[in-house]
Amino acid sequence: MGNNSTAFSLPQPHLQRTKLCDMEDKELEPLYVTRREQLKQVVGSIIKPKFVQGKTLNGKEFVSFLQQILEALNKGEIPSTGSLVEIFNKAILERCLKVYKEKLEGLRLPVPVEKLQQIHEVANGEAKLLFDKQHFGKHHAVQSILKLEDEITKVYKNFLLANEYQSSKLCEARFSECEDQMDHLQVLKLPSMAKFNAGFFYCNRTFVMECVGPAKERYDHRMSKMLLKSRALFIKEYNNKLFNWLVTFALVMVVLGRFVIKFFLLEIAAWVMFIFLETYTRMFWSAESLYYNPAWHIIVSSWETIVYSPLLDLDRWAIPIALLLLFWLFYWRCFARRKRGSRSVLPLYKNSHKNSSRPRSD
Repeated sequence: MGNNSTAFSLPQPHLQRTKLCDMEDKELEPLYVTRREQLKQVVGSIIKPKFVQGKTLNGKEFVSFLQQILEALNKGEIPSTGSLVEIFNKAILERCLKVYKEKLEGLRLPVPVEKLQQIHEVANGEAKLLFDKQHFGKHHAVQSILKLEDEITKVYKNFLLANEYQSSKLCEARFSECEDQMDHLQVLKLPSMAKFNAGFFYCNRTFVMECVGPAKERYDHRMSKMLLKSRALFIKEYNNKLFNWLVTFALVMVVLGRFVIKFFLLEIAAWVMFIFLETYTRMFWSAESLYYNPAWHIIVSSWETIVYSPLLDLDRWAIPIALLLLFWLFYWRCFARRKRGSRSVLPLYKNSHKNSSRPRSD
Protein backbone atom coordinates (compact mmCIF):
# COMPACT_ATOMS: atom_id res chain seq x y z
CA MET A 1 0.00 0.00 0.00
CA GLY A 2 2.92 2.35 0.62
CA ASN A 3 6.50 2.62 1.79
CA ASN A 4 5.74 4.76 4.85
CA SER A 5 3.49 4.00 7.82
CA THR A 6 2.67 6.52 10.58
CA ALA A 7 0.59 5.55 13.61
CA PHE A 8 -1.62 8.13 15.33
CA SER A 9 -3.89 7.24 18.25
CA LEU A 10 -7.39 8.70 18.62
CA PRO A 11 -9.54 8.43 21.77
CA GLN A 12 -13.10 7.14 21.54
CA PRO A 13 -15.29 9.97 20.18
CA HIS A 14 -18.48 8.93 21.99
CA LEU A 15 -19.99 5.99 23.86
CA GLN A 16 -22.88 5.70 21.40
CA ARG A 17 -20.76 4.61 18.46
CA THR A 18 -23.72 3.81 16.20
CA LYS A 19 -24.81 7.50 16.16
CA LEU A 20 -21.42 9.05 15.43
CA CYS A 21 -22.33 9.97 11.87
CA ASP A 22 -25.26 12.09 13.10
CA MET A 23 -23.40 13.97 15.83
CA GLU A 24 -21.90 17.42 15.71
CA ASP A 25 -18.39 18.18 16.96
CA LYS A 26 -19.75 19.76 20.11
CA GLU A 27 -21.42 16.48 21.03
CA LEU A 28 -18.23 14.51 20.68
CA GLU A 29 -15.48 13.99 23.23
CA PRO A 30 -13.41 17.22 23.31
CA LEU A 31 -10.12 15.31 23.45
CA TYR A 32 -11.14 13.39 20.36
CA VAL A 33 -11.86 16.60 18.45
CA THR A 34 -8.48 18.02 19.48
CA ARG A 35 -6.57 14.90 18.44
CA ARG A 36 -8.52 14.74 15.18
CA GLU A 37 -7.38 18.24 14.26
CA GLN A 38 -3.82 17.23 15.09
CA LEU A 39 -4.22 14.22 12.81
CA LYS A 40 -5.30 16.49 9.97
CA GLN A 41 -2.15 18.50 10.41
CA VAL A 42 0.00 15.34 10.39
CA VAL A 43 -1.73 14.09 7.26
CA GLY A 44 -1.30 17.43 5.60
CA SER A 45 2.41 17.49 6.41
CA ILE A 46 3.15 14.08 4.88
CA ILE A 47 0.60 13.89 2.10
CA LYS A 48 1.80 13.61 -1.46
CA PRO A 49 0.29 12.50 -4.73
CA LYS A 50 -0.79 8.83 -4.81
CA PHE A 51 0.43 6.75 -7.69
CA VAL A 52 -1.38 3.56 -8.65
CA GLN A 53 -0.06 1.60 -11.63
CA GLY A 54 2.03 4.60 -12.70
CA LYS A 55 -0.94 7.00 -12.68
CA THR A 56 -1.53 9.95 -10.32
CA LEU A 57 -4.90 9.79 -8.56
CA ASN A 58 -7.11 12.82 -8.24
CA GLY A 59 -9.36 13.38 -5.22
CA LYS A 60 -12.34 11.42 -6.54
CA GLU A 61 -10.19 8.51 -7.62
CA PHE A 62 -8.37 8.50 -4.29
CA VAL A 63 -11.69 8.31 -2.36
CA SER A 64 -12.75 5.37 -4.53
CA PHE A 65 -9.35 3.74 -3.92
CA LEU A 66 -9.75 4.09 -0.15
CA GLN A 67 -13.21 2.56 -0.30
CA GLN A 68 -11.82 -0.47 -2.13
CA ILE A 69 -9.07 -0.84 0.46
CA LEU A 70 -11.59 -0.72 3.32
CA GLU A 71 -13.75 -3.36 1.68
CA ALA A 72 -10.70 -5.61 1.18
CA LEU A 73 -9.65 -5.14 4.81
CA ASN A 74 -13.16 -5.96 6.06
CA LYS A 75 -13.22 -9.13 3.95
CA GLY A 76 -9.76 -10.19 5.18
CA GLU A 77 -8.17 -10.03 1.74
CA ILE A 78 -5.45 -7.71 3.02
CA PRO A 79 -3.44 -8.72 6.09
CA SER A 80 -4.44 -6.81 9.18
CA THR A 81 -2.37 -6.25 12.30
CA GLY A 82 -3.93 -9.29 14.02
CA SER A 83 -3.37 -11.61 11.07
CA LEU A 84 0.24 -10.48 10.77
CA VAL A 85 0.81 -11.24 14.46
CA GLU A 86 -0.71 -14.68 13.97
CA ILE A 87 1.59 -15.38 11.02
CA PHE A 88 4.61 -14.19 12.98
CA ASN A 89 3.71 -16.31 16.02
CA LYS A 90 2.97 -19.30 13.79
CA ALA A 91 6.57 -19.29 12.56
CA ILE A 92 7.79 -19.09 16.16
CA LEU A 93 5.40 -21.91 17.12
CA GLU A 94 6.86 -24.12 14.39
CA ARG A 95 10.40 -23.43 15.61
CA CYS A 96 9.42 -24.27 19.20
CA LEU A 97 7.71 -27.46 18.08
CA LYS A 98 10.84 -28.41 16.13
CA VAL A 99 12.95 -27.92 19.27
CA TYR A 100 10.59 -30.23 21.17
CA LYS A 101 10.66 -32.92 18.46
CA GLU A 102 14.44 -32.87 18.15
CA LYS A 103 14.75 -33.41 21.90
CA LEU A 104 12.50 -36.48 21.84
CA GLU A 105 13.89 -37.82 18.58
CA GLY A 106 17.29 -37.96 20.28
CA LEU A 107 15.99 -40.86 22.37
CA ARG A 108 16.66 -44.39 21.19
CA LEU A 109 13.35 -46.15 21.66
CA PRO A 110 12.29 -48.09 23.58
CA VAL A 111 12.94 -46.38 26.91
CA PRO A 112 11.24 -46.62 30.32
CA VAL A 113 8.05 -44.58 30.63
CA GLU A 114 9.60 -42.53 33.46
CA LYS A 115 12.54 -41.51 31.27
CA LEU A 116 10.28 -40.57 28.36
CA GLN A 117 8.12 -38.50 30.73
CA GLN A 118 11.22 -36.77 32.10
CA ILE A 119 12.55 -35.90 28.62
CA HIS A 120 9.06 -34.70 27.63
CA GLU A 121 8.93 -32.29 30.56
CA VAL A 122 12.41 -30.94 29.81
CA ALA A 123 11.67 -30.50 26.09
CA ASN A 124 8.29 -28.93 26.82
CA GLY A 125 9.92 -26.43 29.16
CA GLU A 126 12.55 -25.51 26.57
CA ALA A 127 9.93 -25.04 23.85
CA LYS A 128 7.77 -22.76 26.03
CA LEU A 129 10.80 -20.78 27.17
CA LEU A 130 11.77 -20.18 23.54
CA PHE A 131 8.21 -19.10 22.74
CA ASP A 132 8.11 -16.67 25.67
CA LYS A 133 11.31 -15.02 24.42
CA GLN A 134 10.19 -14.63 20.81
CA HIS A 135 6.39 -14.35 20.73
CA PHE A 136 4.63 -11.14 19.65
CA GLY A 137 1.39 -9.65 20.97
CA LYS A 138 -0.37 -10.42 24.24
CA HIS A 139 -3.82 -11.63 23.10
CA HIS A 140 -2.54 -13.58 20.12
CA ALA A 141 0.32 -15.05 22.20
CA VAL A 142 -2.24 -16.68 24.53
CA GLN A 143 -3.92 -18.33 21.56
CA SER A 144 -0.57 -19.42 20.12
CA ILE A 145 0.67 -20.93 23.39
CA LEU A 146 -2.53 -22.95 23.67
CA LYS A 147 -2.00 -24.18 20.13
CA LEU A 148 1.63 -25.03 20.95
CA GLU A 149 0.55 -27.07 23.97
CA ASP A 150 -1.99 -28.90 21.83
CA GLU A 151 0.63 -29.74 19.18
CA ILE A 152 3.13 -30.88 21.83
CA THR A 153 0.49 -33.15 23.35
CA LYS A 154 -0.15 -34.75 19.95
CA VAL A 155 3.55 -35.33 19.34
CA TYR A 156 4.01 -36.77 22.83
CA LYS A 157 1.13 -39.21 22.33
CA ASN A 158 2.73 -40.38 19.09
CA PHE A 159 6.01 -40.98 20.91
CA LEU A 160 4.18 -42.92 23.62
CA LEU A 161 2.63 -45.19 20.98
CA ALA A 162 5.98 -45.62 19.20
CA ASN A 163 7.68 -46.42 22.51
CA GLU A 164 4.99 -49.00 23.33
CA TYR A 165 5.42 -50.65 19.92
CA GLN A 166 9.22 -50.76 20.07
CA SER A 167 9.13 -52.05 23.65
CA SER A 168 6.72 -54.86 22.73
CA LYS A 169 8.81 -55.74 19.69
CA LEU A 170 12.06 -55.90 21.68
CA CYS A 171 10.60 -57.81 24.65
CA GLU A 172 8.88 -60.29 22.34
CA ALA A 173 12.20 -60.97 20.58
CA ARG A 174 14.03 -61.55 23.87
CA PHE A 175 11.19 -63.70 25.18
CA SER A 176 11.26 -65.86 22.04
CA GLU A 177 15.04 -66.26 22.32
CA CYS A 178 14.74 -67.39 25.94
CA GLU A 179 11.89 -69.74 25.09
CA ASP A 180 13.95 -71.35 22.31
CA GLN A 181 16.93 -71.67 24.65
CA MET A 182 14.82 -73.34 27.33
CA ASP A 183 13.40 -75.74 24.74
CA HIS A 184 16.95 -76.59 23.64
CA LEU A 185 18.02 -77.28 27.22
CA GLN A 186 15.10 -79.68 27.62
CA VAL A 187 16.52 -82.00 24.94
CA LEU A 188 20.17 -82.15 25.99
CA LYS A 189 21.84 -85.39 24.96
CA LEU A 190 23.63 -85.45 28.30
CA PRO A 191 21.32 -83.82 30.87
CA SER A 192 23.07 -81.43 33.21
CA MET A 193 21.45 -79.43 35.96
CA ALA A 194 24.47 -77.12 36.09
CA LYS A 195 24.19 -76.36 32.38
CA PHE A 196 20.45 -75.81 32.67
CA ASN A 197 20.92 -73.43 35.61
CA ALA A 198 23.65 -71.52 33.75
CA GLY A 199 21.38 -71.12 30.71
CA PHE A 200 18.43 -70.29 32.94
CA PHE A 201 20.20 -67.46 34.79
CA TYR A 202 21.88 -66.10 31.65
CA CYS A 203 18.55 -65.98 29.82
CA ASN A 204 16.79 -64.32 32.75
CA ARG A 205 19.59 -61.76 33.24
CA THR A 206 19.67 -60.90 29.53
CA PHE A 207 15.90 -60.43 29.46
CA VAL A 208 15.91 -58.18 32.52
CA MET A 209 18.69 -55.99 31.09
CA GLU A 210 17.47 -55.70 27.49
CA CYS A 211 13.68 -55.72 27.81
CA VAL A 212 12.80 -52.10 28.62
CA GLY A 213 9.83 -49.82 28.15
CA PRO A 214 6.13 -49.99 28.96
CA ALA A 215 5.81 -53.63 27.81
CA LYS A 216 8.38 -54.87 30.35
CA GLU A 217 5.91 -55.44 33.17
CA ARG A 218 3.61 -57.54 30.97
CA TYR A 219 6.45 -59.63 29.58
CA ASP A 220 8.01 -60.06 33.04
CA HIS A 221 4.93 -62.01 34.08
CA ARG A 222 5.06 -64.20 30.96
CA MET A 223 8.79 -64.74 31.38
CA SER A 224 8.44 -65.86 35.00
CA LYS A 225 5.75 -68.37 34.10
CA MET A 226 7.75 -69.78 31.19
CA LEU A 227 10.98 -70.15 33.20
CA LEU A 228 9.25 -71.80 36.15
CA LYS A 229 7.46 -74.20 33.82
CA SER A 230 10.71 -75.06 32.01
CA ARG A 231 12.59 -75.66 35.26
CA ALA A 232 9.84 -77.92 36.63
CA LEU A 233 9.76 -79.94 33.40
CA PHE A 234 13.55 -80.29 33.31
CA ILE A 235 13.77 -81.47 36.93
CA LYS A 236 10.99 -83.97 36.30
CA GLU A 237 12.85 -85.54 33.37
CA TYR A 238 16.36 -85.09 34.74
CA ASN A 239 16.44 -88.14 37.06
CA ASN A 240 14.91 -90.44 34.46
CA LYS A 241 17.37 -89.37 31.76
CA LEU A 242 20.34 -89.66 34.11
CA PHE A 243 19.22 -93.10 35.27
CA ASN A 244 18.86 -94.30 31.67
CA TRP A 245 22.30 -92.97 30.80
CA LEU A 246 23.86 -94.80 33.75
CA VAL A 247 22.20 -98.04 32.65
CA THR A 248 23.48 -97.47 29.10
CA PHE A 249 26.95 -96.71 30.46
CA ALA A 250 26.95 -99.96 32.44
CA LEU A 251 26.03 -101.98 29.33
CA VAL A 252 28.72 -100.23 27.27
CA MET A 253 31.32 -101.06 29.93
CA VAL A 254 30.18 -104.69 29.86
CA VAL A 255 30.75 -104.85 26.10
CA LEU A 256 34.12 -103.07 26.33
CA GLY A 257 35.32 -105.24 29.19
CA ARG A 258 34.21 -108.45 27.50
CA PHE A 259 35.07 -107.95 23.84
CA VAL A 260 37.33 -104.91 23.42
CA ILE A 261 39.60 -104.47 26.44
CA LYS A 262 38.98 -108.04 27.67
CA PHE A 263 39.44 -106.99 31.26
CA PHE A 264 37.15 -109.21 33.31
CA LEU A 265 37.27 -106.99 36.44
CA LEU A 266 35.86 -104.13 34.40
CA GLU A 267 33.16 -106.42 33.05
CA ILE A 268 32.25 -107.65 36.55
CA ALA A 269 32.07 -104.08 37.89
CA ALA A 270 29.85 -103.08 34.98
CA TRP A 271 27.57 -106.07 35.57
CA VAL A 272 27.28 -105.22 39.26
CA MET A 273 26.41 -101.61 38.37
CA PHE A 274 23.83 -102.73 35.82
CA ILE A 275 22.17 -105.24 38.18
CA PHE A 276 22.16 -102.70 41.01
CA LEU A 277 20.49 -100.07 38.85
CA GLU A 278 17.91 -102.46 37.41
CA THR A 279 16.97 -104.31 40.59
CA TYR A 280 17.86 -102.64 43.86
CA THR A 281 16.93 -99.12 42.83
CA ARG A 282 13.60 -100.24 41.38
CA MET A 283 12.78 -102.38 44.42
CA PHE A 284 13.78 -99.99 47.21
CA TRP A 285 13.95 -96.51 45.65
CA SER A 286 10.85 -94.87 44.26
CA ALA A 287 11.07 -92.15 41.64
CA GLU A 288 10.42 -89.54 44.33
CA SER A 289 12.79 -90.90 46.97
CA LEU A 290 15.55 -91.35 44.40
CA TYR A 291 16.06 -87.61 44.14
CA TYR A 292 16.52 -87.22 47.91
CA ASN A 293 18.73 -90.27 48.47
CA PRO A 294 22.29 -89.40 49.64
CA ALA A 295 23.85 -92.05 47.39
CA TRP A 296 22.00 -90.64 44.43
CA HIS A 297 23.29 -87.18 45.29
CA ILE A 298 26.85 -88.52 45.08
CA ILE A 299 26.09 -90.03 41.67
CA VAL A 300 24.52 -86.77 40.50
CA SER A 301 27.49 -84.69 41.74
CA SER A 302 29.94 -86.97 39.96
CA TRP A 303 27.87 -86.86 36.80
CA GLU A 304 27.61 -83.06 36.87
CA THR A 305 31.38 -82.74 37.36
CA ILE A 306 32.07 -84.93 34.36
CA VAL A 307 29.36 -83.67 32.01
CA TYR A 308 29.52 -79.88 32.42
CA SER A 309 32.03 -77.32 33.60
CA PRO A 310 32.98 -73.81 32.49
CA LEU A 311 35.92 -75.31 30.58
CA LEU A 312 34.27 -78.36 29.04
CA ASP A 313 30.72 -78.98 27.91
CA LEU A 314 30.57 -82.73 27.35
CA ASP A 315 27.12 -82.45 25.75
CA ARG A 316 28.68 -80.46 22.91
CA TRP A 317 31.88 -82.53 22.62
CA ALA A 318 30.47 -85.97 23.43
CA ILE A 319 30.45 -87.25 19.84
CA PRO A 320 34.01 -86.04 18.95
CA ILE A 321 35.36 -87.46 22.22
CA ALA A 322 33.56 -90.76 21.67
CA LEU A 323 35.01 -91.02 18.16
CA LEU A 324 38.51 -90.33 19.46
CA LEU A 325 38.12 -92.99 22.16
CA LEU A 326 36.87 -95.51 19.62
CA PHE A 327 39.81 -94.73 17.35
CA TRP A 328 42.22 -95.11 20.25
CA LEU A 329 40.68 -98.44 21.28
CA PHE A 330 40.82 -99.67 17.72
CA TYR A 331 44.46 -98.65 17.42
CA TRP A 332 45.35 -100.14 20.78
CA ARG A 333 43.48 -103.36 20.04
CA CYS A 334 44.87 -103.90 16.57
CA PHE A 335 48.35 -102.35 16.50
CA ALA A 336 49.71 -101.37 19.88
CA ARG A 337 49.33 -104.84 21.42
CA ARG A 338 51.08 -106.48 18.48
CA LYS A 339 54.10 -104.21 18.87
CA ARG A 340 54.37 -104.66 22.63
CA GLY A 341 53.65 -108.37 22.67
CA SER A 342 50.94 -110.28 24.41
CA ARG A 343 52.15 -109.60 27.95
CA SER A 344 49.90 -107.42 30.06
CA VAL A 345 49.69 -106.47 33.69
CA LEU A 346 45.91 -106.68 33.51
CA PRO A 347 44.08 -109.93 34.13
CA LEU A 348 42.94 -110.35 30.54
CA TYR A 349 40.87 -113.11 29.03
CA LYS A 350 43.15 -115.81 27.62
CA ASN A 351 42.51 -118.62 25.17
CA SER A 352 43.63 -121.82 26.90
CA HIS A 353 43.77 -123.83 23.65
CA LYS A 354 46.08 -121.44 21.80
CA ASN A 355 48.42 -120.83 24.74
CA SER A 356 48.58 -124.43 26.04
CA SER A 357 52.11 -125.91 26.28
CA ARG A 358 51.00 -129.53 26.60
CA PRO A 359 52.19 -131.85 23.86
CA ARG A 360 49.65 -132.67 21.28
CA SER A 361 48.35 -136.19 21.33
CA ASP A 362 46.95 -137.89 18.38
